Amino acid sequence: MKETVLSTENLGFIYPDGTEAIKNINISIEKGDKVAVIGSNGAGKSTLFSHFNGLSEPTEGIIKINEQPIVYKKKELMKIRQKVGVVFQKPDDQLFAPSVIEDVAFGPMNLGLSLEEVDKRVKESLEMVGMTGFENKPPHHLSGGQQKRVSIAGVIAMRPEIMILDEPTAGLDPQGVEQVLKILNDLNKNGMSIVISSHDVEMITEFADKIFVLHHGKIINQGTTEEVFANHKFLIEAHLRPPKSSEILHRLKKKGLNVDMKLTTKDACDEILKAKMKSQNNI
Repeated sequence: MKETVLSTENLGFIYPDGTEAIKNINISIEKGDKVAVIGSNGAGKSTLFSHFNGLSEPTEGIIKINEQPIVYKKKELMKIRQKVGVVFQKPDDQLFAPSVIEDVAFGPMNLGLSLEEVDKRVKESLEMVGMTGFENKPPHHLSGGQQKRVSIAGVIAMRPEIMILDEPTAGLDPQGVEQVLKILNDLNKNGMSIVISSHDVEMITEFADKIFVLHHGKIINQGTTEEVFANHKFLIEAHLRPPKSSEILHRLKKKGLNVDMKLTTKDACDEILKAKMKSQNNI
């Protein structure tokens, strides 16, 4: 049985102006999971993520890290933030030091590690994200994709058990998306649990094993990638467009063809081709 590394119980949060941002959230993330929280803009994804390492305190319910409820005291929160690393949607919210090396070193330095250990972590982290050689560059001189990779390196240097990324591929070109996904998959292969938010369903089909659909602050559907994308009703309700492969399979099924809706993206193309050939043979 897998170890549960992050979970919420009846989690809710109301802003001071009375806006109810998230409501009765119950999720469970296990060690080694690749999880996506999908929803349209304003669904509550960023608010939910701000609770995962204690940046926000819920107005109701609890969050557990390794089965232990978060305690909202400075010393306890420091321990939580070593276990749960967060990469913000906008690199400008995370990168502030005059050079890349100082930015990535900031977290480990605050852990009170030796300079030798800090240097080692910075070197390894930059190497993992393909940013070796950029140590002395000012972060604001980098491209959007490079800034995102430096942001991820800063979290890697903290050696967290779980990495939370808010819209990690937003604003990136296809090459940048591919680079970020490769980094996340490599981290996951080394045992790190990865949780991302996005409204890019095409990207999610290539990454996630487990999906939670968030709409107006509520989880309206959850399951494996295949289960969630096979159910168009909930995607439409959440104002999300189904992946192209899923949409085509759905249309084929509506036309009476016997197709398996619970397919991965790579298998969907084969299924579509089989359905087309079968249809032609029946003419």
